[in-house]
Amino acid sequence: MPKRLLRVLVVDDSVLYRKVLSDVLSSISGVEVVGTATDGRVALAKIPQLKPDMLTLDFDMPELDGLKVLEHVRIDHPDLKVVMVSTHTKEGAAITLKALELGALTFATKPRTENPLESKTVLFDQLAPVVKEILSQIQPLQYSVGNGPAIPPVIDAVPERIISQVEVGRIQIVAIGISTGGPKALAELIPCLPQDLRIPVVIVQHMPSEFTAALAESLDQKTALNVIEAENNMELKRGTIFIAPGGKQMKIVNISGKPTLEVNDDPPENHCQPSVDYLFRSISKVYGKHSLGVIMTGMGSDGVLGLRLMKRLGAQVIAQDKQSCVVFGMPGEAINAGVVDRVVPLNHIATEIVRRVGK
Repeated sequence: MPKRLLRVLVVDDSVLYRKVLSDVLSSISGVEVVGTATDGRVALAKIPQLKPDMLTLDFDMPELDGLKVLEHVRIDHPDLKVVMVSTHTKEGAAITLKALELGALTFATKPRTENPLESKTVLFDQLAPVVKEILSQIQPLQYSVGNGPAIPPVIDAVPERIISQVEVGRIQIVAIGISTGGPKALAELIPCLPQDLRIPVVIVQHMPSEFTAALAESLDQKTALNVIEAENNMELKRGTIFIAPGGKQMKIVNISGKPTLEVNDDPPENHCQPSVDYLFRSISKVYGKHSLGVIMTGMGSDGVLGLRLMKRLGAQVIAQDKQSCVVFGMPGEAINAGVVDRVVPLNHIATEIVRRVGK
């Protein structure tokens, strides 16, 4: 039986970008571009006719913009995967965050180049992993790791008798690694953390520059805690949430006995900058058993190696469950690696953090 192709509808008011996106997507194995649309109203009319699995959606369009289209899609076609096409601007970043909170799967950024070949390469590198992830859901045997069975639902990764022996109060930092589906998940998680949280929280969310500042600003408006984009040499403060800046690496170092953030231009790890592994590795060195790692929705395996180091030194680790993840890649890889103590749904993660941290 032939493999089912991923049906994609490209929506953009630019003739150039409809052509570029169609060419890029058609060059990815397993994809069939079933049509294009010049604006939001045309797109909504074509969806029932073409029955796409995935929609690439521009923001700035006449008649009906991308956000309005997304709102309609989430109501009328909830299973349709939407990838927003954004720009590297402050305004574009803020709109992108709104789209992700509304349920867009992820986004691709329009390249900062007028060279068509370079543009196609940049877009291919962004879209190919997304396509592979969606294909893994409709063709599980073709794309599952090692062609093995899917990971079964997990409630506890270790026996409950071990979980119940959590030494409340010894945790001095919470470190979160998250990627695809992250902005929506963080918008649910962060407001549930208590105002009197007695420790700092550090987060790596896979995003390019400009977007992490918008993420920090958006989350800061949703919580009584202080949420900021991290800067070099910032001292870690209790009750503050630090977001790693896009396009940089972030780690924790000891300066005169004080844990301090270092933000630098070290190269990507796992094709990620910022990288979860990079942060978690530093957490293991500075905090050892006094840390709590949280691995959440996202593609790939970034964070597993760092969590392995943290566990060796006695850290605690929780993971988001499959049912509440947009993409179960990162948590699933950590569970398979045996470095997770407990697996919980998104709406229980804040409670689990508080239980282990104490007040």
